[in-house]
Amino acid sequence: METFKTIFGSLGITEFARPSIGITDILDILIVAYIIYKVIFWIKETRAWVLFKGILVIFALAAIATLLNLNTILFILSNTISVGIIAVLVVFQPELRKALEQLGKGRLINYFIRSTEENDQKSAQRTVDEIVKAAEKMGSVKTGALILIEQEVPLGDLERTGIPIDAIVSSQLLINIFEHNTPLHDGAVIVRHNRVAAATCFLPLTDSNEISMELGTRHRAAIGASEVSDAYVIVVSEETGSLSLARGGVLYRNLTTAQLKSMISQPQKDTGKKTLATIWKGRQDKE
Repeated sequence: METFKTIFGSLGITEFARPSIGITDILDILIVAYIIYKVIFWIKETRAWVLFKGILVIFALAAIATLLNLNTILFILSNTISVGIIAVLVVFQPELRKALEQLGKGRLINYFIRSTEENDQKSAQRTVDEIVKAAEKMGSVKTGALILIEQEVPLGDLERTGIPIDAIVSSQLLINIFEHNTPLHDGAVIVRHNRVAAATCFLPLTDSNEISMELGTRHRAAIGASEVSDAYVIVVSEETGSLSLARGGVLYRNLTTAQLKSMISQPQKDTGKKTLATIWKGRQDKE
């Protein structure tokens, strides 16, 4: 013990610092931690989560550069930090605006509350069966439909453009939503965790020049949504009743119900060197 005292004394340390922590300090820490948790949870429900992870990678790179004294990287990061802050504000502008709107309306807590139903294999298979059944029936009577099945990339920003539903997926519900002249038939349905999250959602249209002119807005929206997310986007043509699936910016047309069920039951796979034009041309003769 005397040896330790001698060492600490030589360093000018006479005793260990004992910070005084009171109840208010603990409460302060808990409030800040809760706010940070809710902000991260909210960002994770939108496509901004992918960008947020990219920012974390940049901060990790800066920390490594500091430890290893990588002066060139530190110089670049230090001289672009001001521009980076402005870029972050621009990128997250829609999400920040939505959060401020919810805060102003006094419904920020309700905005973060979500359903936590377990997504086990049995319920997932039932959801697939119901979606395929609905698509088959709507195709037989040429009822147009657009259904997004959320995967890893959250679709919260697209969901907020529609009307919340929060109901268990069933073929009857989907058919009723897309029935002609009903209030919810125009737009897309988003399916998340085996539930219909929202209907009448607006989707971004693709900017690809390889799209056939005969494809309408519904198919273009399906391709556009699959380009900005990893969702499965099912399209039922109102003109022909044919079934199509868009994923990864690729449109697979004239699918049978068995093919559709197989494709949405499996995880996303790399489409390799196939392009949108290749897929479309390969199926054009079947139409």
